[in-house]
Amino acid sequence: MRPSWVEVDLAAIRHNVGAIAAAVRPAEVCAVVKADGYGHGDVPVAEAALDAGATRLAVALVAEGIGLREAGIEAPILLLSEPAASDVGAVVRWQLTPTVYSRSLLGALTGAAPAGFPVQVKLDTGMHRVGASTEVARLLAAEIAAGPLLLEGVWTHFPVAEADHAFTRAQVGAFVAFLEELDGAGVRPQMVHAANTAGALADLGARFDMVRVGLGTYGLRPAPGYAPEVDLRPAMSVISRVTYLRRYPAGTRPSYGRVRPLPRESTVATVPIGYADGIPRRLADLGGVVLIGGKRHPFAGSVTMDQVLVDVGDDPVDVGDEVVLLGRQGTEEISADEWAERLGTIVWEIVCGFGPRLPRRYAG
Repeated sequence: MRPSWVEVDLAAIRHNVGAIAAAVRPAEVCAVVKADGYGHGDVPVAEAALDAGATRLAVALVAEGIGLREAGIEAPILLLSEPAASDVGAVVRWQLTPTVYSRSLLGALTGAAPAGFPVQVKLDTGMHRVGASTEVARLLAAEIAAGPLLLEGVWTHFPVAEADHAFTRAQVGAFVAFLEELDGAGVRPQMVHAANTAGALADLGARFDMVRVGLGTYGLRPAPGYAPEVDLRPAMSVISRVTYLRRYPAGTRPSYGRVRPLPRESTVATVPIGYADGIPRRLADLGGVVLIGGKRHPFAGSVTMDQVLVDVGDDPVDVGDEVVLLGRQGTEEISADEWAERLGTIVWEIVCGFGPRLPRRYAG
């Protein structure tokens, strides 16, 4: 077996969901497990989150919801985007809760679903990705409430809750005004929700009946240091082992492109993990490091498809020693925030980027 893997701490998942549930109570927690649980593994994460107090799950794709059902998960599962009309039969068969923001999809559901089948309406208040305008959302909600389907929920989404609280509060105001308009017309959904992780962790008046927690479930924050009063623990580590060692003189240029000379005579360690697994090629050029023996060591040359080279200098390193690319070793830690800052990206992209060649191992 190739000695490289993603390790996921399910105890950290349970801790994070419990900490968020305590912070947002009495609102429910919906754990977002789309994209294979943000790269952590959707079924194990879903089970841990439900065990810790989450009452619902959310996914992006019908296939993701079916996978959870096939694994025996019975909790309500919200589809965050409208399914295709061709998928309505599967949505009904697998008891997935669809989000609706078009008349055409509502028509398909009305023709296929039994009476009382739950549906939720999404209102666009500023994300401008998907979601109905106020006028269309009003019509959809009224039509669903009139039967035979069940208007289970109305919701919206925030694009900048971690960075622009004024804009987010304006969204909340627009959402509340819409809900009041529905109430005045006698249309009352069973639940309303708006907050993502950023909106849930900070009290922006957006917790309503439920919060949808993606990033926070995995112990990550939407911005470094955001809402530090809620204790979150990163659940993911990326680990490999040294498979080869060789001593080289100063000036040697290892790896493709021969981009950097060794500054001194050094031992170079080969580690069997590369960009095909989700280690960004640019990381080596931007000061990226790994942990071996509890110390930071820089890359020695370019990241290749299946392997990386590490300059360990004169430190005592043996074949088989553990290499941490993301996570903690001893007192040192390499965080997803650190990678994101170096690479000019976001932590979501980092954790979702580790491919299926890396097996997931579960602790806790």
